[in-house]
Amino acid sequence: MASIQRIRPQGLVSSPAFSHVAIVPPGATTIYVGGQNAVDVDGSLVGRGDVAAQSARALENARTALAAAGATLADVVHWTVLFVDGADLAAGYGAIAAELASDEPALVTAARVAGLGVPGALVEISAVAAVLR
Repeated sequence: MASIQRIRPQGLVSSPAFSHVAIVPPGATTIYVGGQNAVDVDGSLVGRGDVAAQSARALENARTALAAAGATLADVVHWTVLFVDGADLAAGYGAIAAELASDEPALVTAARVAGLGVPGALVEISAVAAVLR
């Protein structure tokens, strides 16, 4: 069975935290996870003012969404991580880095934004995954 190729080409910065290119073979099921904030099942914000706590909860919410579609963090091809301007990126990434670490890490897009839809949210995480069935 074919596998997803994650490539870190020579000539581009080499990082253990992300790849630059992903090739998904034909026949894979693509799963899109919309932006996940640090909210609990009732929609209440978790970790107000704490970007590390919010990052951990947002990733946990993404994991729950992936599982509902039959996927895991290892199936993620691309992460998008949005941090509210002024949030401590090192603390936010530090809270989730170990869970995202891999020999073939996913692609990552990170950005600072003015604000998010959930009042008080400091981070939002979305994902695209591919599962070979």
